[in-house]
Amino acid sequence: MPSFDIVSKTDLAEVENAVQGVVREIGTRFDFKGSKCSIERKEALITILADDDMKLRQMQELLRGYMVRRKLDATALDFKDPQKASGNALRQEVVVKQGIDQTLGKRIVKEIKDSKMKVQVSIQGDELRVSGKKKDDLQDAIAFVRGLKIEQPLQFVNFRD
Repeated sequence: MPSFDIVSKTDLAEVENAVQGVVREIGTRFDFKGSKCSIERKEALITILADDDMKLRQMQELLRGYMVRRKLDATALDFKDPQKASGNALRQEVVVKQGIDQTLGKRIVKEIKDSKMKVQVSIQGDELRVSGKKKDDLQDAIAFVRGLKIEQPLQFVNFRD
């Protein structure tokens, strides 16, 4: 029985390359001269430290831009609310989304079942397995899921005949 998996994985090595690109640009840009702005990554958590709100927004845009340059989906970044740090500085945590969480998985399963497609969907940890009798049904399911407004990058892998 043909099947495929729906996963959400972001290459953390490429995320690190994007963060290092932002660090280099902050070091060379004139508007960041003399500021204490920094960005660092630990596993799937990026911490941005900025002097003020304007510099924080500029660093967010730099990070999104470098993610796109590295062929990563910028929607994989989950920006948390900025917090006050020492002085007037702001600290913001950015989580790199990995895997499909339970609520999103249930939503995708419900949408596929409501569409009356001839496929079965099962949640397996942080990924979804879609199986059906015909390859065409699976291709229709991929097109349907791509058409959904999902705020996370999804990949369709492990396609088996």
